[in-house]
Amino acid sequence: MPSPNTPQSPFSGPPNLQVNTTQILLGLAALLVIIGALSSFFQVPAEAVGVVQRFGKYHDTAQPGLNFKLPFGIDRVTVLETRRQLKLEFGYGTGGATNEMQFNPDRQDQMLEKNMVTGDLNAAVVEWVVQFTISDARDYLFNFLAPQQTLRDMSESVMREVVGDRTVDEVLTIGRQDIETRAFERLAELTRTLKMGVQIDQVQLGNVNPPVEVKNSFDEVNRAQQEKETAINQASSEYNRVIPEARGKAEQSISQAEGYATKRVNEAEGDAARFTAVLAEYQKAPEVTRRRIYLETLGEVLPAIPGKVIVDETLPQFLPLMHLQQPEPVSP
Repeated sequence: MPSPNTPQSPFSGPPNLQVNTTQILLGLAALLVIIGALSSFFQVPAEAVGVVQRFGKYHDTAQPGLNFKLPFGIDRVTVLETRRQLKLEFGYGTGGATNEMQFNPDRQDQMLEKNMVTGDLNAAVVEWVVQFTISDARDYLFNFLAPQQTLRDMSESVMREVVGDRTVDEVLTIGRQDIETRAFERLAELTRTLKMGVQIDQVQLGNVNPPVEVKNSFDEVNRAQQEKETAINQASSEYNRVIPEARGKAEQSISQAEGYATKRVNEAEGDAARFTAVLAEYQKAPEVTRRRIYLETLGEVLPAIPGKVIVDETLPQFLPLMHLQQPEPVSP
């Protein structure tokens, strides 16, 4: 029997109470084991990776499928969709967005995003979208406190810079593709330099319009420019039709003139050659040549004279031999 002065153990008590305490402790331990086992496994979707942090520090990147981690908050997992294209919309927003930073829900902020000043100090309302993918989950998660908001701010800054380097006509009409290309190159360069862990896939302009207050005037200017271009195109078409035709006629006239000149020169040279030949014959026998020329001339002239009569002045009784046709008498 224990002495009354012997100190009692704090856990001493009735035997039944000691048994209950042991059972409770064993139950708690078993519960902790079960909770730890259940919280030690996690599933990563097929289009994502899991960034594992141990005591807040980067530890590993888990691939899609079933993975293990230390329980009780020792390891913390952040799932990032690295195999799906994400997008950021500026100046507007589409419904059903799965990305919470896809667009600015405040309408007033959307208006501020898309109102821009061009290089010639005019205003333009520009909507655009940036499509990107997460290329490095570790850089994306740890290099910036709010990576998507940072990317939104960078995209807006780049677009304002690009638009500010161009005139309002370029922004609203012919410069869309150039703006998209330049903004894409500039934003991709910044994200690589700053190691944001993202890959810029595309920068695409949406609606680009003048402010509502001046839209009617701008439309009138556009119509006038289109009418001017139409008139220029019609004039160019008429020029291209008339000028070749005129050149063809001119070349034809020149060819005809050259042919006529060649013909006349050849005829003149032939006449000169014949005259030279006749002159040579005349110098050899003047009387004979003179007689021949005379007869040749008569041979050329007489056939062209109608009703001709050749009279030999040496013949007597000329008149009785002439059978002149008398006109028939007219009956009374």
